[in-house]
Amino acid sequence: MDEFHSLKRLLMGNEAIALGALRAGVVFASGYPGTPSSEILETLVKEKPDSVYVEWSVNEKAALETAAGAALAGGRALVTMKQVGLNVAADPLMCVNYIGIKAGLVVAVADDPGPVSSQTEQDTRQFGHFAHISVFDPSTPEEAYTMIADAFLWSEKTGRPVLFRPTTRVCHSYATVNLLPALPRRTPEGFSRDNGRWVIFPRLAYANHLAINENERELAEKAFNSYPGNELSVFTGEPPSEASPPPGGGGNLPDTPVLGIASGGVSWRWTREALRNISGGSVSGSPCKLLKIGAYPFPDELGASFLQGLSEVLVIEELDPVIEEALLLLCARRGLRVRIRGKLTRDVPGAGELSPELARKAIAPFLCRTSSETAPSLDKGGGGGGINAEPEKPLALPVRPPALCAGCPHRASFLAVKEAMKTAPERKAVFSGDIGCYTLGNAQPLDMVDTCLCMGAGITMAQGLDRIEPSAVHFAFIGDSTFFHTGMTGVANAVFNGADIVIAVLDNGTTAMTGGQPHPGMGKTITGTGAPRLSIENIVRALGVEAVWRVNAFDFEQAKAAVIEAALR
Repeated sequence: MDEFHSLKRLLMGNEAIALGALRAGVVFASGYPGTPSSEILETLVKEKPDSVYVEWSVNEKAALETAAGAALAGGRALVTMKQVGLNVAADPLMCVNYIGIKAGLVVAVADDPGPVSSQTEQDTRQFGHFAHISVFDPSTPEEAYTMIADAFLWSEKTGRPVLFRPTTRVCHSYATVNLLPALPRRTPEGFSRDNGRWVIFPRLAYANHLAINENERELAEKAFNSYPGNELSVFTGEPPSEASPPPGGGGNLPDTPVLGIASGGVSWRWTREALRNISGGSVSGSPCKLLKIGAYPFPDELGASFLQGLSEVLVIEELDPVIEEALLLLCARRGLRVRIRGKLTRDVPGAGELSPELARKAIAPFLCRTSSETAPSLDKGGGGGGINAEPEKPLALPVRPPALCAGCPHRASFLAVKEAMKTAPERKAVFSGDIGCYTLGNAQPLDMVDTCLCMGAGITMAQGLDRIEPSAVHFAFIGDSTFFHTGMTGVANAVFNGADIVIAVLDNGTTAMTGGQPHPGMGKTITGTGAPRLSIENIVRALGVEAVWRVNAFDFEQAKAAVIEAALR
């Protein structure tokens, strides 16, 4: 990475994360493609030296477990996924936090407020709190570039994995990033046997749970209070500069503010942009403290310094009220009488993405007040004109629902099943879908997806539906990449328990929805090198499925005949 020193590059946030990981000395990277995280590994493949290993794993659980092995052997390891992928990787993540690691292990989980391209809006900060794992929350691509190096160092300092949480707008926005010299390299020393240290027996788990709690308490009470990603500053009514406020306390803060605004992640950028756009006259005479949280667990002392002397605080954050609840808890523990406003008081939307405009609508009336007694209410109907006031009528835009790509074989597959089932109108058909492009088969005129839960669930949900309604014909649609991700387990369960369902594996030869990444059925790896091509047909036969048909979706009559034979035999 030395060749990047003193260069500036226009980078997407995911590209910045990848280059930051290379700067930090990552030697192993794995993941499963999922928007908005996919470009991290794709950039690593383009930019990495030969000494760095990168793979697309078959799912997030496998990705984290392989990376944990690399970290136990002394190699700095990175895992990438989106927020719902963390659910798949939850088991190894909880456990590796108990046994610990030797080299830095960073789990980059891209959250998707909106959601723009996901099933849920879950908040990885909450998962970090649940799992007692530190979370780093970058607000811009520039900060993501340097912060991921901090994440590796914190992981090694504590001997535990850390979560790195960019959100969609950080992942996919662009910024000019100053590329820095490489950090000191860590030479992987290999795995060392250590008298059961790496074996998660109950007795060891109990002792390590105590150590985890103490480590989390130390981070909250000491270490993260001075971390540069956590910042305390003041807004005096003048537009804040683009430069970040001073870290770790912000120098000498005026004693006059009675109002405060707390934020973190990309919402911090929306907050600062909103402050720049608010006219000076509207906030004249009302200086306001600002708190930015970039790393969790929540820094108690910095939070207490922020709350000192304030009467009211507005929290601007996306997804869950993590900062808001931390401030409420801090007030309760320290006996501080400060009113905390945010999602819980409905001053900030409870779901969806924020924006500079939404932040401005909450902040502008908030800064007009001088004390909680004279403050106009931000609640709907309170006259404050806040976030829940009657919104301006948005510009009417044409509706563009997602659709299957032109030429996609999934459309032909769905049509073949639909027409086949018309030959037996007396038989009810239920169509269980799955996560992927073929979820779009639910739209008219196909109307061929009745259920869709999560990756791999189509096959298993069809089994449950069949047990309750055996008179119907139950189809389970699953894509080729999803089959390798979590579909094989469902097939094994169906064979083992004698389920009477029809599984349609829609194989278009790629992981299409997230950008065409390779999977085990394609015969190549992320680097483009050749690999064994796993046959889905051979796998299902090996799992015990006896009746298997393989047809070309574009040969309509052949496909229709195969469906009739499979479903109505």
